[in-house]
Amino acid sequence: MVYLEAKVLSKLPHGSFYNVEYKNLVTEGEDPQPLVETISADEIRPMPPKLSQPSMFSLHDKVDAFDLDAWWFGGITGQEGDTYSVYFPTTNDVCKYPLQRLRRHLEFVNVVSKSNMNNHRRAKVKPF
Repeated sequence: MVYLEAKVLSKLPHGSFYNVEYKNLVTEGEDPQPLVETISADEIRPMPPKLSQPSMFSLHDKVDAFDLDAWWFGGITGQEGDTYSVYFPTTNDVCKYPLQRLRRHLEFVNVVSKSNMNNHRRAKVKPF
């Protein structure tokens, strides 16, 4: 799984689709602009809550690692000082990351859309 940070620009009038503007992805060319795409509602997740950064992780902890402008889901497989080895099940790769490029992985459960004046989406989150 990969998570890209984006801002919802608008909901399209037909179906469950949204225009989003990515924070870290840009268009190609001489004057790069933030990339805007249309995605389905089931691809949108709320931003994870601000949690205190752990001072360390343990073997088999589930984490997200920031790499290539996105957060990638993986698990801790080893540690050398402040550097952690992370296994990525989607690619079967193991890469090393400093602590500051890792965060606890959270699963979103019971996601509920609320229709009101502000069109908020709410979700319960739990550490995985």
